[in-house]
Amino acid sequence: MTNNSRRKFLQGAAGLSVAASFPLSIRKALAIPAYHKSGTIKDVKHVVILMQENRAFDHYFGTFPGVRGFGDRMGIPLPGGRRVWEQLDASGAVVLPYHFDETQGNAQRASGTPHTWVDTHQAWDGGRMHEWPRYKRSNTMGYFEEAEIPFQRALASAFTLCDAYHCAMHTGTHANRAFHMTGTNGPTAAGVAFVNSASGEYNPGPSADAYYEWKTYAERLEEAGVSWMVYQNIPNHYGCNPLNGFLQFREANEAAPNPVSTSSRYEDQPPFSREDAVTNPLLKGIANTLPAADPAAFDSGAFLDTFRADVRAGRLPQVSWIIPPDVYSEHPGPSSPVQGAWYVQQIMDALTADPEVWSKTVLIINFDENDGYFDHVPSDSPPSPRGDGTYAGKTTLREEELSYEYYTQPLPARMPPDQQPPQDGEVYGPGPRVPLWVISPWSRGGWVNSQVFDHTSVLRFLEARFDVKEPNISPFRRAVNGDLTSAFNFAFPNDELLPTLPGKKTKQEADALRAAQQALPQITPEPNRGLPVQASGVRPARALPYELHASAHADLAAGTVQLLFANTGSAAGVFHVYDKLHLDRLPQRYMVEPGKFLDDAWAAGADDAGRYDLWVLGPNGFHRHFTGDLSALQSRSGVPEVRVGYQRSRGVLNLQLHNEGARPLHFKVQSNKIYGPLLAESPHGSHSAVPGSTDWNVTVKPFSLAALSWDVDVNGGWYDFLVTSSADDLFSRRFAGHIETGRHSVSDPGMGLDDDF
Repeated sequence: MTNNSRRKFLQGAAGLSVAASFPLSIRKALAIPAYHKSGTIKDVKHVVILMQENRAFDHYFGTFPGVRGFGDRMGIPLPGGRRVWEQLDASGAVVLPYHFDETQGNAQRASGTPHTWVDTHQAWDGGRMHEWPRYKRSNTMGYFEEAEIPFQRALASAFTLCDAYHCAMHTGTHANRAFHMTGTNGPTAAGVAFVNSASGEYNPGPSADAYYEWKTYAERLEEAGVSWMVYQNIPNHYGCNPLNGFLQFREANEAAPNPVSTSSRYEDQPPFSREDAVTNPLLKGIANTLPAADPAAFDSGAFLDTFRADVRAGRLPQVSWIIPPDVYSEHPGPSSPVQGAWYVQQIMDALTADPEVWSKTVLIINFDENDGYFDHVPSDSPPSPRGDGTYAGKTTLREEELSYEYYTQPLPARMPPDQQPPQDGEVYGPGPRVPLWVISPWSRGGWVNSQVFDHTSVLRFLEARFDVKEPNISPFRRAVNGDLTSAFNFAFPNDELLPTLPGKKTKQEADALRAAQQALPQITPEPNRGLPVQASGVRPARALPYELHASAHADLAAGTVQLLFANTGSAAGVFHVYDKLHLDRLPQRYMVEPGKFLDDAWAAGADDAGRYDLWVLGPNGFHRHFTGDLSALQSRSGVPEVRVGYQRSRGVLNLQLHNEGARPLHFKVQSNKIYGPLLAESPHGSHSAVPGSTDWNVTVKPFSLAALSWDVDVNGGWYDFLVTSSADDLFSRRFAGHIETGRHSVSDPGMGLDDDF
């Protein structure tokens, strides 16, 4: 793709101007150019972090164009040929996703689902993921359209949405928030197995039954001289500040002249004192920093006045965490999407009230966990234990480096045993996908970022900006999850295109909609509904650090198929392998660090009569599918195989067709027609193809190979090919994904479209 054609592609994806109908909060933010002095991350002077509650990615964005949503052609395979969205309930009935349609019932106040360690692992099932309604109830399959969440969708279209961001653990709120603010749930710091809700609510005094003692990232910032603050209203922080569960913060509160208490009465909660924090700095993490004079003031939104005042007075810290109150947290039950949207608007309005502050600020908004709402993308977790001492997969890490990722640590004596399930050796995480927006002058334009992230990535971003390391982030998390910097353009932030978008609600409108929805019954899904349809179209997509390879080799003598996984990129990747002939077995996961490789073998013996069917998934739509019949090859002299390589600088895909046998072989190569015709270079071997075709027929001599190349840059770097051979009626090699050239491109143009070979 030339520079001119790429620019036109991006213009079509992002739009050219900011429409007058765009929400005022977003219009103001988009209109302020980025501070641009060094052209690096050092231009960021403030990072504001808001973690909301309990929403999954598909739940909010499954039908949104240009992201990996309901239109994903490369989903997890399920038994019986079902697609990943065709989930089973306890009766064995198939439950499909259904629209939380506010015109048909109470969508804004739809009830939540179970989300503890036990039921979440039962639903995830080591990555098999086919019975979520059984363990999470049928409303796990509920999702929103733009009509219900216009502001959330508008934020994604205006700034940057990360569609491979995962919560940190397969569990609920508090352990995930511990990862978010400390980089761990305990094992890398103190041997504590923090799995379910424990010590999340504030209990005054160090004598409380349960508490934690490892160092938090707020303390590391303090030691490094980086200013920080946790903004919270003590009577209504909804138990969402994990620092409340740490001994050192409880002791700081007890040492204050006027400590906060567990009382819910506003008049009993002293406001934060900056003078006291000079000698007792941990008060900034546990005090009443967003006081409200009375419940009426809280309800009016005046509880954010201290935050607004700090922005206006030039006191906004370098790092701020905002703890939402229950009504505005978006948590199913006490809150709603429309109220969460209003709350975000207030934060954005406070920041943009001073254009100079906003020009130097990054606002990160994410969710602690998915509640129990379904998401279809497999979590990039370490290999699952089989229960016999072995693991389903491999990594390039040492065993001791991987040990932090499994629930094998004993509980401390002070931990009430009823607050935690027993040690089961299962993988902590990362867990399912949740939304994350990167909102800043350096991330404008309606971008999608598909690098794999989790909650530790937010701390990694702070590390990158302030040079304060969090040593409790485990080696596996550091390898697999990025640091969010790929979501930004620090070099030329004011030259990128701005989007055209609609929508907004005032507080009165949001409250009125909540009240109206509350009066309606819960939504009953239509019995004869089909699968949801994702809107087609592309978004501008940030360049990613991936260059991954997976290939197969049939070993006729051993009766096995060997898979080789290699990584020539600059970020680790996780390969998920599903054996479609044995979907009852655990999927095997292979984490490969940059510059390394792994291999493994699958038996295709008597049980399968020589057949194999292996389905491989990786980051950003990476897919390989290997099928065949070793017994067919035994009786013939031709042995086919396929290798794939990239020319990154040119956006060219190279295909090698290997004949490892004594007779000529005929290959058929097909490009998915949804990408249109591609021009192939002549192979080294006889071939036939119609100009502009999507099919190529190639004959390869014995013990030889033929090579084909395609410029897939014309598709934004996306490809999807299928190769079959005359040697084996079951032989096929499908390879799909995206070539990273180091340049920004677009999201998958085939997302939301059916296969067409």
